Amino acid sequence: MPLARAWTELPDGARGMMLMVLGIGVITVNDALMKLANEGLPLGETLAIRSAFVWVVILAFAWRAGFRRALRVNAWGPQLARGGFLVFSSWTFFLGLQMLPLAEAIAIASVGPLFLTMLAGPFLGETVGWRRWSAVAVGFVGALIIIRPGGEGFVWAALFPLAAALAGAGRDIVTRRMSLGREGTVAILAVSTTCVGLSGAVTLPFVWQTPEWWALAAIAAAGILMGIAHYLMIEALRLAEAAAIAPLRYSSFLWATLWGFLIWGALPVETTWIGVAIIAASGIYIIRREARLRARTATTAARETRHAAQ
Repeated sequence: MPLARAWTELPDGARGMMLMVLGIGVITVNDALMKLANEGLPLGETLAIRSAFVWVVILAFAWRAGFRRALRVNAWGPQLARGGFLVFSSWTFFLGLQMLPLAEAIAIASVGPLFLTMLAGPFLGETVGWRRWSAVAVGFVGALIIIRPGGEGFVWAALFPLAAALAGAGRDIVTRRMSLGREGTVAILAVSTTCVGLSGAVTLPFVWQTPEWWALAAIAAAGILMGIAHYLMIEALRLAEAAAIAPLRYSSFLWATLWGFLIWGALPVETTWIGVAIIAASGIYIIRREARLRARTATTAARETRHAAQ
């Protein structure tokens, strides 16, 4: 097949970047479908149903990799901590999404890498220099432009995706501290998905509403698409350097703008575009700076090893 041959002939980096953009686009479809479903159903119910359908994709991944090996959990403490952070971020993000336009909620949540940089020092022992601290400060100025505290356009719901971004940074901190050589991707996805599903399931006796067929179909599609999106992004990270494709995560705002316009006829206001541009510029600078410092450290370590061997 010409298309398949053209794909395999592309450099790994180019394929990784394309998969990341596609994965981000797929996961924003998941967000849009959940927003639609949550307009008529309780959030706990939609999270529980979606998690059940994410398990369809998890089982497919596990089948490919060998069930026992793929689903083995070696470090329950970090796994459950990560799941707890994901529970909090899922609830806060979708609560905000119920009251905010899709693009605006995703724009505010895009400050996650800034929170991660702030937490890297005290929790990971990483040295964060003045350049990255300055980039963090500039990025939060962009967030304030979007949220507009004290202004006419301010709504308290904007704090929900902000809290979700902070919890997402906590999740990434735990993930970095995990022994990733022992904890497989499928196992991490399985534990986190189960935690979110159980958090929604405990609400079912109190809030259950029988979903209409279209809402059930939307939630099912959201769950399957979420699993596919994670697979695409994992493959992207396998094919390309993280520093090269991480900035592409900011394409989520463009995807959200597209789906928000097609489904709800809503477009972001001018200040949201300005704020997102500032946040993205700050985040990309931080990512590039961290990659440069890691490369410098690796080069220094290799040089010292050579000298020691002589």
